[in-house]
Amino acid sequence: MKKIIDLLNAEVKDAFEKAGYDKEYGSVTISNRPDLCQYQCNGALAAAKKFKKAPIMIANDVVALLEKSRTFGEITAIMPGFINIKVSDAFLASYVNEMNQDERFGCEKTENPKKVIIDYGGANVAKPLHVGHLRSAIIGESIKRIGKFMGNDVIGDVHLGDWGLQMGLIITEFRKRNPDLVYFDDAYTGKYPEEPPFTISELEEIYPFANAYSKEHPEYKEEAMKATNLLQNGHRGYMALWNHILNVSITDLKKNYDNLNVSFELWKKESDAQPYIPDMVEYLKENGYAHISEGALVVDVKEETDTKEVPPCMILKSDGSSLYNTTDLATMVERRKLFNPDAIIYVVDKRQELYFTQVFRCAKKTKILEEDTQLTFLGFGTMNGKDGKPFKTRDGGVMRLENLIKEINEAVYEKVMSNREISEEEARNIAKAVGLAAIKYGDLSNQASKDYVFDLDRFTSFEGNTGPYILYTIVRIKSILGKYQNEIGQLPQGAKMKTAFNDSERDLMLELVKFNEVMYNAYQENAPHKICQYVYEISNAFSKFYHETKIISEENKEQQDSWITLISLTAGILNQCMDLLGLEAPDRM
Repeated sequence: MKKIIDLLNAEVKDAFEKAGYDKEYGSVTISNRPDLCQYQCNGALAAAKKFKKAPIMIANDVVALLEKSRTFGEITAIMPGFINIKVSDAFLASYVNEMNQDERFGCEKTENPKKVIIDYGGANVAKPLHVGHLRSAIIGESIKRIGKFMGNDVIGDVHLGDWGLQMGLIITEFRKRNPDLVYFDDAYTGKYPEEPPFTISELEEIYPFANAYSKEHPEYKEEAMKATNLLQNGHRGYMALWNHILNVSITDLKKNYDNLNVSFELWKKESDAQPYIPDMVEYLKENGYAHISEGALVVDVKEETDTKEVPPCMILKSDGSSLYNTTDLATMVERRKLFNPDAIIYVVDKRQELYFTQVFRCAKKTKILEEDTQLTFLGFGTMNGKDGKPFKTRDGGVMRLENLIKEINEAVYEKVMSNREISEEEARNIAKAVGLAAIKYGDLSNQASKDYVFDLDRFTSFEGNTGPYILYTIVRIKSILGKYQNEIGQLPQGAKMKTAFNDSERDLMLELVKFNEVMYNAYQENAPHKICQYVYEISNAFSKFYHETKIISEENKEQQDSWITLISLTAGILNQCMDLLGLEAPDRM
């Protein structure tokens, strides 16, 4: 289906041309004064200078050609030359009925589908997920779902950190505590145990201890660096331990990501890129892209138009060791070989913008990627506490993500239990769904690049622009549909929606018909917050309609079926939008 705004544009542009003016002046937009009209065209104001004619005269000429159109219920020229538009109820109902016949609610897939990789995990093995990982996970998951919905082949990659000094620190500390294990016996040639010699809890305690200890004891850090080097050069015992670390960590990470309703098609790691590094470095040298600067191998990425300093992209340090830059570039080489993507999107903290500017420029300059491969840095802001500083625990530490989820679920559980008498099991299930909506919607409703304040009371509220409010709207519609089935019979099949009975019904229809355009804009701009705003506006429109309309008690069966069909469509669109945000409504709240 064409967007409703495109249908209006086509008709108004045609009228401008028939009236003797250039058709591009007939651009229609949603009205910024909904109290006056639904749509507007301000083209007559721009056309006045070219055609040396008063704007109101141009507007009157156009309106005269459109007044008898079945598309418009009311179209008027207003001083000094605005064209105010209200679509006809018949046109609106026809469009909504056509949406209802389409399983995608009229949203067309992109004309040019792409293969896209989204890098949006960034977790490190042997470390628990904390609130700093929240935004990357849920923003990336939503963008991936939107991209798939629009017809692209989208691959989400968690891209785990598993190959740096942290591994050496863990191995060094574990050896210090358990020196007699076979992993540290260089003479051992047998098969290593299949069971890991530690739990996830022990693993998560070891790393922060070792990291802190290394900062106070240079000789310990030196030992850890040697262990890292041995691991990266294939030491049997260390490789076996590393595999245990991966297995234990990934099992725990998957559980925590599942709790966020976040999943990845790829569980790739930094270590997966290592085999590509030697050939890549040789390629950069042979083709004259890289040169030695102060002992390090670098690629210059500064451009003449830069207004601030952009340092060279370092490929190897003076001691020959690699860096994050090296791994990220090698990962691009790997992704090109395995997937040949049209685009790669990185969902990362916005404070890393300069780093990604260097890496992207290096990849393009050195032709590591195809010339037309699109690279996007989607930098997100920080989640702050009410003090405006990055969110912390009460004692000032970084909060584990699972603890944040528990805290929110408990807050929602108490609200659920205080409002109705239900079993504890059902209340816990409701709290889990609503708590997740509180977290994810509270985050996604903000523009990704902006910092925002995490407010537990506001996010868990069942009123206002919150996840629980949206879920409550869906649950309310489910309740009405359930009541209809219990008291009246099967939901009407193939019923048509009639023209709007009152203003609130018309306003609800006007929100629903924006679906196609909202999806397109959210996709083009990588902007889940646009979907959040849309579902909030639908929910408000439905709430007003619900309070003004007695659906179940309506005696006119045709009218009742029309309303049931309308709210079924409303629920379908809300559910589709919430799925794109990574959320799902319970059956009751």
